[in-house]
Amino acid sequence: ELGSSSGIAYSRALRPSQADIAEARSGQIVVDGDPETGIIHALINLPFLNDAYLLIVRKVEPQVIRYYYETKATTGEYNRIRNTRSEVQLIFAALYIVVSLVVLLGAIWLGLWAANRLVRPISSLIGAAERVSEGDLKAQVEVERDDDEVGVLGRAFNRMILQLDAQRSALVSANRQNDERRRFTETVLAGVSAGVIGLDHDGLITIVNRAAARLLNAAPEELEGRHYAEAVPEMSALIRRALTEPVGRSSGEVTVKRGATTRSLSVQVASERGTDSSGYVATFDDITDLVSAQRTAAWADVARRIAHEIKNPLTPIQLSAERLKRKYAAEVSTDPEVFSQCTDTIIRQVGDIGRMVDEFSSFARMPTPVMRRENAQDLIQQAVFLQRVAHPQITFETRVPKEMVYFECDGRLVSQALTNVLKNAAEGVAGRFAKGEDAPGRIRIALESSDDKVVFRITDNGVGLPHEHRDRLTEPYVTTRAKGTGLGLAIVRKILEDHGGDLVLQDAPHDEEHQTGAEVMMTFPPRQKAPKEKGTGDEQTRIADRV
Repeated sequence: ELGSSSGIAYSRALRPSQADIAEARSGQIVVDGDPETGIIHALINLPFLNDAYLLIVRKVEPQVIRYYYETKATTGEYNRIRNTRSEVQLIFAALYIVVSLVVLLGAIWLGLWAANRLVRPISSLIGAAERVSEGDLKAQVEVERDDDEVGVLGRAFNRMILQLDAQRSALVSANRQNDERRRFTETVLAGVSAGVIGLDHDGLITIVNRAAARLLNAAPEELEGRHYAEAVPEMSALIRRALTEPVGRSSGEVTVKRGATTRSLSVQVASERGTDSSGYVATFDDITDLVSAQRTAAWADVARRIAHEIKNPLTPIQLSAERLKRKYAAEVSTDPEVFSQCTDTIIRQVGDIGRMVDEFSSFARMPTPVMRRENAQDLIQQAVFLQRVAHPQITFETRVPKEMVYFECDGRLVSQALTNVLKNAAEGVAGRFAKGEDAPGRIRIALESSDDKVVFRITDNGVGLPHEHRDRLTEPYVTTRAKGTGLGLAIVRKILEDHGGDLVLQDAPHDEEHQTGAEVMMTFPPRQKAPKEKGTGDEQTRIADRV
């Protein structure tokens, strides 16, 4: 036992533990006590003594020991906390960062949500505007709220789109109606035989139908956009007259010449005047055939009268001249040759006048065709034989199918037409001879047949057809030859018209010797097929030598 100054005896049981000794050895003051007994001791190392320690024991109030231990525990906790302060600070910093990030992300999300809530109507409006710009007028904006500016803008946008859609539907319907009317008008204009030209208030051509383009011998694209004074100067006077007339209308007949074609047109011009614009419509019909028919009828009446008035004295004149020649030729002693020459001239000229009168009579009284089934090859052979005998210096070529061609016609009239055409061709070749050209004369007669037509094509290498007034060569008394009567082609045309056929006059293509002439095409209605006769070839060619 240990003793103290207070006389307290302590048991050896209060001997310091090895842990206390080790702690004291490290330089620490080890204090320990028992709260129940109230004994407290302190242990300290005595560094100036080898392995010596000083233990001080004292009895105190137990509460003091408890306070000591509480203070010690608090101090230890404080030291522990102080030692772990950096770690705690790091943890708190990490927590702060995490919380800050969470708050920041939350704020961002909240901002995005709020921005999206604010921008979504604008985005919807932009998307709808883009759809409208692409042509979708069914696009609508969903209005979430009606009490803010965006909602008001959305409702206004929807109303605007509905109005645009209604207006577009109305425009589409109106355009469809206009297109239908335009197609109907174009169909009507394309179907009418009259030419129609539309003009605006400046006199520029805006509409040209096919008949007008055909009559004016120009494509519609060549006429549209041009001034009427430049495109159809022949109608300028009528159009200007329509401007000055109170009723805004004028009519008349004009002659239009395009290339080698001359047409007589009956023109009607009507002006349309409004508050905003004015325009004109010119309609015209081709009356060339009507004028030609009237001229032909007039000439036929003249020919009938001439034939009647001239033919009566011709026979007495001819008989008197022949009697003078027979009775007084031997008695004339002074210049008997002159007497004979004069009487022969009278007889010859009376004969020429008689033949002319016969042509007048033939033209004035063209008989009605008597249709009969005729052989086209036989008609060609008969006509060629007569001309071959009359013009032995000309080579006649015939090209006809091997198969016999039959068609309904008046054989006598068709033979007359072929004879007239061949005679004109021979006179054209003779005219080339008269110019001193020594190339051999040639006339080719070709027969072409199909299911819908029979064509006689007569081609020569003569002087050809004139370019001026070529379209009038088939009118009576229109001729380019000094001794011609101008009735040959007129008779041919009349025969073709009576048969429902067509007559075409054109330049012949160049032949092997680079010579050209005239070509006449006579087209008759469909032929009637007959059984095949001898021969297997498709076409045979016969070239008649000069007689």
